[in-house]
Amino acid sequence: LDAIESVARAFEAPYIVNFAAQSMVAQSWANPDHWFMTNTVSMVKLHERVRKFPFLKKYVHVSTPEVYGSCSGLVPETAPFNPSTPYAASKAACDLSLLTFKQAYDFPVVFTRAANVAGPAQQLFRIIPKTVLCILTGQKLRLEGGGHSVRSFIHMEDVVEGTIRIARDGTPGEAYHLSTDRNQSIRDVVTEVCGQMNVNFEDHVTTTPGRLGQDAAYLLDCTKIRTQLGWKSLKTVENIVAETIDWVTKNLQTLRAQPADYIHKA
Repeated sequence: LDAIESVARAFEAPYIVNFAAQSMVAQSWANPDHWFMTNTVSMVKLHERVRKFPFLKKYVHVSTPEVYGSCSGLVPETAPFNPSTPYAASKAACDLSLLTFKQAYDFPVVFTRAANVAGPAQQLFRIIPKTVLCILTGQKLRLEGGGHSVRSFIHMEDVVEGTIRIARDGTPGEAYHLSTDRNQSIRDVVTEVCGQMNVNFEDHVTTTPGRLGQDAAYLLDCTKIRTQLGWKSLKTVENIVAETIDWVTKNLQTLRAQPADYIHKA
């Protein structure tokens, strides 16, 4: 914390965007205290320092739609929190803490909640690069719950553009969704990967039971950022898959030596 504060004060950073978090959902059940320590307790300690920066114009806190739990229909930013995993609960607790800072200190916080972020150079345990790597190395992809959970996949470049707009022009105390208009099952996305790589789905995928607390769907309404800040997503799932296939293929020798699964660090 001392190092973060020192750097922020040295630059007199008017805008701070916080992406830091323990972000794995299923794994949060194994050590829930680690997720709460990182995503809630440590964040509160950080915010207690940041709120005293006289030069701060906006603090962007990267939250998650997991705070809403499993939902039906398009979810607005005003939807009630209903977290179903330790990860989601730890993020919701932090969001609520920040709202108390906004009320008590007029802390200039804005929240982002993005759909499933993807693109080249993503961690290998994420579904799209993992599928590509399994196909190229002759392994079987284990698809949790048959891949029937419905999500929206958004390119990181679109998320970056939206986050910049929120930092500059977002209204303090408000949350903004970043998503596309296209909602599809994870199975459909894996099928798209197989199609672009000209392989049969059945030859490279095996299904496994769903994980504990897995949300069936969260589909985000992002009308607010489109109407208020003029943002829209530009890249499609097909773009994401094609770029990821190209990245993994070009770097296969290096990526083969990297851990393909999430490794937890306390």
